[in-house]
Amino acid sequence: MAAHAVLNTANRLKLIPANTYTGHFINGIIYKIQACGYAKKPTMKGKGKGMTKEVLTGPEVCKDPVQLTTHAVGVNIFKEGQDPALRPVEEYPEWLFKLNLGPPPKLEDLHPETRQYWRVVRKQHMWRFNRSRKKREGVTINSCG
Repeated sequence: MAAHAVLNTANRLKLIPANTYTGHFINGIIYKIQACGYAKKPTMKGKGKGMTKEVLTGPEVCKDPVQLTTHAVGVNIFKEGQDPALRPVEEYPEWLFKLNLGPPPKLEDLHPETRQYWRVVRKQHMWRFNRSRKKREGVTINSCG
């Protein structure tokens, strides 16, 4: 019991730092438990009085029509360098121009024996199931009476 009293006194007087191991005396055994303090919250910029708020600016928008028609503007992901120049249409593969860029086809327009049809059916079923589950979770049943 004397060890327990000494450790408690040291804790109360702040003789042991907050991020060190402190001991607890239980049933004649001293258990060491790590006692950690939380990190100090960082100060926010622009929140105090007289501070100006920092405005985030996005990338510059190119409005040059010649640059827009001859280069793929915004494709360069590196900090340095230029945007790649567009090539003639003959150098691109045919499938690139056949891509469906519009809305996806409806279920009625698809053939039932295709994989795409069953993907749409599965997606619609998941949407319907999630909607019904959300409605069921909103209603609580009290089983205690």
